[in-house]
Amino acid sequence: MRIIAGRAKGLTLKAPPEGTRPMTGRAKESLFSIIGSRLPEAVVLDLYAGSGSIGLEALSRGATSCVFVERGNRASKVLADNVAKVGLGGDIRASTVDSALTKLDGPFDLVFVDPPYAEDDRTVSGVLSRIEPLLADDGLVVIHRQARSTLVVPEFLTCTDERRYGDAVVTMMERSHT
Repeated sequence: MRIIAGRAKGLTLKAPPEGTRPMTGRAKESLFSIIGSRLPEAVVLDLYAGSGSIGLEALSRGATSCVFVERGNRASKVLADNVAKVGLGGDIRASTVDSALTKLDGPFDLVFVDPPYAEDDRTVSGVLSRIEPLLADDGLVVIHRQARSTLVVPEFLTCTDERRYGDAVVTMMERSHT
């Protein structure tokens, strides 16, 4: 696993020993090709951060800051090592996503939601519904899930793009404007 482009291009990242499922290189490259114009000066939130590869890629490509939320002890240690190695900053919250969402201040321009496949669809749908006060008016939410998952998308979000990569799907949603 490595940083694909930007200031930290080519740096190899550590992966947690177990319990996480990093986005494939192909999916990550495609995603960042699609959202690239949103990255300069973006404020990013990386929920279920794992190794931090998504948030670190965003920082490498010009995001100004990233808050990483990861509850696993082993994953948090690897995340801290990766953030230090890349050297572009990042605020690590060793906490559950539920707890972090009650303590964070937005607005965030990009919110990455990449829960473990074992995380219940209802739980992830609940996380989506609680992102609203943290999302910038023109913010984007990116969800990486198992293709067979059935999430309930809250009314404040509209799906703008969806891509399938093997047994995974990446869905991009923007705030609905009425």
